[in-house]
Amino acid sequence: MFDKLLIANRGEIACRVMRTAHRLGYRTVAVYSDADAHAPHVQQADEAVRIGPAPAADSYLNIAALLQAAKQTGADAVHPGYGFLSERADFAQACIDAGLVFIGPPPEAIRAMGDKALAKRRMLDAGVPCAPGYLGDGTAQGQDDDRLSSEARILGLPLLVKAVAGGGGRGMRLVRDWAELPDALAGARREATSAFGDGRLMLERLIPDGRHIEIQIFADAHGHAVHLGERDCTAQRRRQKVIEEAPSPVVSAAMRAAMGRDAVAAALAVGYRGAGTVEFIVETLKCGQMNHFFLEMNTRLQVEHPVTEAITGLDLVEWQLRVAAGEPLPLTQDQITFTGHAIEARLYAEDPYDGWKPQTGRIAGWQPGATDIRIDHGIAEGDEVTPFYDAMVAKFIAHGTDRADAVRRLTRALDDVPLLGLRSNGRFLRDLINHPQFTASQLTTTRLDEWAANGEPLLQRPVPPDTAWRIAAALTAGPGGQRPASVAAFALTLHCQGQTRTLRAPDPAVQVLAWNGPHARVAVDGVQRRVTALADGATLHVAGLEPCRGTVFSFDEPSAYPGTATATAATADPGRARAPVAGVVAHVSVQVGDVVQAGQPLVCVEAMKMEMWLHAGAAGTVRAVHVKPKDPVASGAVLVELEIAA
Repeated sequence: MFDKLLIANRGEIACRVMRTAHRLGYRTVAVYSDADAHAPHVQQADEAVRIGPAPAADSYLNIAALLQAAKQTGADAVHPGYGFLSERADFAQACIDAGLVFIGPPPEAIRAMGDKALAKRRMLDAGVPCAPGYLGDGTAQGQDDDRLSSEARILGLPLLVKAVAGGGGRGMRLVRDWAELPDALAGARREATSAFGDGRLMLERLIPDGRHIEIQIFADAHGHAVHLGERDCTAQRRRQKVIEEAPSPVVSAAMRAAMGRDAVAAALAVGYRGAGTVEFIVETLKCGQMNHFFLEMNTRLQVEHPVTEAITGLDLVEWQLRVAAGEPLPLTQDQITFTGHAIEARLYAEDPYDGWKPQTGRIAGWQPGATDIRIDHGIAEGDEVTPFYDAMVAKFIAHGTDRADAVRRLTRALDDVPLLGLRSNGRFLRDLINHPQFTASQLTTTRLDEWAANGEPLLQRPVPPDTAWRIAAALTAGPGGQRPASVAAFALTLHCQGQTRTLRAPDPAVQVLAWNGPHARVAVDGVQRRVTALADGATLHVAGLEPCRGTVFSFDEPSAYPGTATATAATADPGRARAPVAGVVAHVSVQVGDVVQAGQPLVCVEAMKMEMWLHAGAAGTVRAVHVKPKDPVASGAVLVELEIAA
């Protein structure tokens, strides 16, 4: 039915789809924004078309530009990947109207499941259990704050405020105290309008200590539907998944069968076709009984689909293409088997030790070929991580004979493949999968947020051990890490993570035996070890050291950047509110002349699907406001100036 596939997406999912498409003999077309002109997904495609400037609204969300790219290249099918337009019924319909095959469910099914409130009503009609909530009444009055607040009081706390058109954690707020409700409604509505163009909200009772379990389903155009088992996505922070695994360590065979039946029933209830995921929240009662409740259906391929592929031995993108071509499902339910255990860890360009702030900048080092586990990614050394898209840059997928085997393999991979040049959550992922509560399958969907609030040691930034300083000094001391023998020992001052040390160089107890590319072999006190070491301008990145494997330490000589102290002092000036990262202004809550108190919200900056509020550093009067909503801002830019009260 089709020969050339346009992938209406970017990054690792675009590369992932191309890999299967090429294996099956299809030609591929990539699309790219100005920010992605040299990205790997562009290089790997047979053809590529520019679709607009960096902001997603002007490029990857531009339906007209995508359809023109298909027409220009002669593509006759479109794969939406995930995110962006993948769950937009109007995009699926536009592709069909243009004579293109849409690699996904029919527009009617997307509409039915894309409206979360409507989807729940359909599930209730189909006999699928749903968590208690308020779905709206279809009127404008049913969406005003007074009505939502009234319904919230009926449901009780804790509860979730959710976007009706939501997905991927966008437009969702957790409310544990009634004082939080007004801000939750305003924030969820604002984010939903920005992300989906639809500010309608619904309410849902939070299942305390719940686990997030989802079922992968597949349906064809011949009336067949199957499930491919469950994935456990309980490890989340701020409703964003961090770790996924299959099978779930808490789901029995009987529970899997029951959830699978409900998931297939949900798909059949809306005339589904293709890949989809039915998400459930699982409640454990005091008696040990576990109940599952329908949350939503994602009408697309999931970020975590590789763990299902690992335990089934199937290629889900291949199934998508075959179903879209009109073929029946390759297997029946009783032919689907599961082998071993798989875990996926999402590598994000964010700092988990500083409020999960998104990170932007140049990738100095990235060597995914250094491990034998599967790593899905769409980045390369020298690429820029920008604030315009999601902060996820790669996925590590380990498959083992059992859960412990998968954890061991994944741990080694996170150690051996660090992201160099900007901060990431790599070390946090390593610590999380080895945490006693993860090992004992005791996490809940809110546990990581509780840890953040309570100062869990897991979220305390690792400090460079003495060995790291000594190795960094040896590598910095001269060519090959050692100065010529005729050069006398000297004092070398290094700076790392707010610490400054002066060390002797060369250190006779530290030898650099070899240093090729991003890897070095050093001997410290008679023990040889292999470490990651990459000189990037005035910065030396070092990783792979005990007891801090998985951590990247970046060392500089203070003389290389004498302005640092001044810059830090300026950033701390309470009279100037500066953007914490590069991003887009989402909301401005003050104007010139306003009197503000210390801690009062001033401006909200959105970057990589995360909202960050800037607060007044001291009481005073607003002297200047330099931005308005939707303005792009650079990291460190002054957004609001205050006249500090005497």
